[in-house]
Order: sequence, then C-alpha cells, then structure tokens
Amino acid sequence: MNLEELTAKYISVAEQVFNILELNPTPITLTKEKLANILRWAMDYLEDAKYYKSQGKLETSLTSIAYCEGILDALKLIGAVKFEWPTTRPEEK
Repeated sequence: MNLEELTAKYISVAEQVFNILELNPTPITLTKEKLANILRWAMDYLEDAKYYKSQGKLETSLTSIAYCEGILDALKLIGAVKFEWPTTRPEEK
C-alpha cells in the first residue's frame, strides 16, 4: 500500500468512527491502573516507531509516533497527566 492509499485508509476509518461513536455518560472513572495501561500503549507505539524507523519503514514509524503523541495529548487534555512538549529537539541544545 503506498502512502496515498494508507493515508486515505486512515482518514476513511476515522470518519467512520466519528459517524458511529457514542459518548459515555460523564464523569468517567480513570483509575491508576487504567491510566498505566493507556501509558503502556503510548510507550508501545513509541517503541514501534523506533523499530520501524530502524527498518527504514518511515511511513509506519511516523504513524506509530503520531498515535503515541495523540494518546499523550488526549491524556493531557482530560487532565490525567501534566507535561509540555519540548520546543527544541535534544540535538539542538
């Protein structure tokens, strides 16, 4: 699958989900165990991104790190974690 097809696939799937998703009653409970599990998913995506980068599969690497960042951003938005994205890369310091 080329990059254009892969992008179209992800866009289509996201659009489908937006059309069918249902909101849960709020407030929801986010236990420490649930939060730890979600953070493990984010870390797994980070590790996947590094692996696929090392294999030269940059599209898959970028997708994986975008998933990781999305999870971290969502957790930040709901107030489950606190952090600021660095404004410079480590090699720029």
